Amino acid sequence: MAEGPDELPVQLLDIDRIVHEPARLVILTQLYVVKHADFLFLMRQTGLTQGNLSSHLSKLESAGYVDVKKEFIGKRPRTVLRLSETGRMAIDEYTTSMKHLLNGIK
Repeated sequence: MAEGPDELPVQLLDIDRIVHEPARLVILTQLYVVKHADFLFLMRQTGLTQGNLSSHLSKLESAGYVDVKKEFIGKRPRTVLRLSETGRMAIDEYTTSMKHLLNGIK
């Protein structure tokens, strides 16, 4: 059953804003398809600057969507990131919600 036009804006307001932001969506979808990734890999894949990526990762980590592990390889720092179970569920729910919303427009 398709929703009426009045229901679509309400559904859009319910979309997870943490996931919906374009840069964070790109980060989450990159992490969705790999077991883990380091910071430099994500920076190259997303095209985000170091500061921009760091800022978005902080928001994703605060939301519990991304697990961040800082380690050293010899004397070089390395940041390893992985999508948490909460993050995986958030992406799945976001995808379902967006499909449902877009199907209601037709």
